[in-house]
Amino acid sequence: MRPWLHLARVSNLPTVWTNVTAAWLLAGGTFTEPRLYWLILAGSLLYTGGMILNDAADVNFDREHRKDRPIPSGQVGLNAAWIACILMLLGGATLATWFGANPRITALLVASIVFYDLYHKQWAGSVIIMGACRMLLYLMAASAAPAAALPAAVALGCYVVGITIAARLEHKNGVLPATSSMLALALLYTPGIVFAMRFASAGGYPMQLVILAAFAILIAYATQMLRKGGPAIGQAVGTLLAGIAIVDALAVSTVSTTIALGFVALAPLLRFWQRWVAAT
Repeated sequence: MRPWLHLARVSNLPTVWTNVTAAWLLAGGTFTEPRLYWLILAGSLLYTGGMILNDAADVNFDREHRKDRPIPSGQVGLNAAWIACILMLLGGATLATWFGANPRITALLVASIVFYDLYHKQWAGSVIIMGACRMLLYLMAASAAPAAALPAAVALGCYVVGITIAARLEHKNGVLPATSSMLALALLYTPGIVFAMRFASAGGYPMQLVILAAFAILIAYATQMLRKGGPAIGQAVGTLLAGIAIVDALAVSTVSTTIALGFVALAPLLRFWQRWVAAT
């Protein structure tokens, strides 16, 4: 079972739950509606299927460079991985549309997942597609009122593109052009800037400022790790992935500060979980 958990990178899975929940609440939904939980399950299947597809598509690269991954090490069969990812992607898309998600947004999300997994090694611009995957997940969950969740979805998408650029820094032995590093940092700061402006215009509550401060501390720590290079880059990427929950906290704080604080508290737990199941 544990090889499958590593294959699916389940330590990041709770960030899918916070993504879907935040988008749902921003669109006017409530916790009492069963559709929310079906959409969380749908998002979980799409995420897990996408992660498994990532390894299945990268098997030749991993056999040469990452032999400890579940497929090249023989812990998970390649055919089993392909079957699992196809079933999960189809199941997730079917569940999402069955329970009210916009079919076009859902189809775009699945297409983005597949495109990224198949072409991210060949095309440097695929980092944009990775950000689009999280943005479309938000919009899929907020299908009832996607416009309400659009600013948060775009902010999250920018943040995820920043993480993806930083992750590539790790795989290139810490060497990226200065422009790429600066772009990554700018994108990582985007949610903080977007929500700081929204809080300022709406007269932010003290708890919203606390959440914004938590995000600032997260980014400052990750930036310091990125500058150190070497193994510290992996620590930065793991921290930033856990920080997706704090980005969702910023978004949902306009609806419920209690839920937002719960998302903030989840971030360090995710970081701890990554010690057992790797996030990348």
